[in-house]
Amino acid sequence: MESNYSDLRGKTALITGCNRGIGKEILTKFALQGVNIVACIRTRTEDFSLFLDSLREHYNIYIEVLLIDLTNSESIAGAMREIFRQKISVDILVNNAGVAFGGFLSMTSMSKLREVFEINFFSQVLITQYVAKWMQKRKSGVIINMASIAGIDGMAGYTAYGSSKAALIYFTKTLSKELATSGVRVNAVAPGLINTEMAKQMEEKAAEKMLEQNGMRRLGNPTEVADLVLYLSSDSSSFINGQVIRVDGGV
Repeated sequence: MESNYSDLRGKTALITGCNRGIGKEILTKFALQGVNIVACIRTRTEDFSLFLDSLREHYNIYIEVLLIDLTNSESIAGAMREIFRQKISVDILVNNAGVAFGGFLSMTSMSKLREVFEINFFSQVLITQYVAKWMQKRKSGVIINMASIAGIDGMAGYTAYGSSKAALIYFTKTLSKELATSGVRVNAVAPGLINTEMAKQMEEKAAEKMLEQNGMRRLGNPTEVADLVLYLSSDSSSFINGQVIRVDGGV
């Protein structure tokens, strides 16, 4: 049974990395609530285009697709200028895009470390700088950053990924204090092992160890993460700010 967040209807959410996995589920949940979407993705496939067409038809919502390279600041700036040009009012920002990289520190080059940080942290900060400014002018808005328990607990072999997510968590906490008086809330969601393509890329022994530490002994589902994002976007969570909420089955 879907929760009904009537206050979300007619609002607009900008979501990065929403063509698969958790991001696609978040997009779908928003559509069900009548939320208009700005989908920021790197490449567009025919299947994804057809999927968006079906959402537009079924839920009578506006969906704008922007192709964006998160490793390129000019690409990001161009996408933000297009949003401004179209006078799209972004009410909700979900910084979901990210890449995983597993490797011990001795096997991690500085170029790979920079690449992971560019996508998982710096690009999210740059997008937020643009969107937060618009939200501050309107005195309202919600920003949700997709972190990870790897940025909280520390995981051997995930120096690059975990460190980038730890930076995103600190960014969340700091920004929530900076924007609170402007009516803008900032929170982060920290998933554990979720049943997505990214999880399937994990080294088998590492995945098994995470499952052993999980009190529920199962993978999470993308919909369980998306449900939390939906709640944090709504007025039902109006007094929740600066929090990092785990969705990990009890690790």
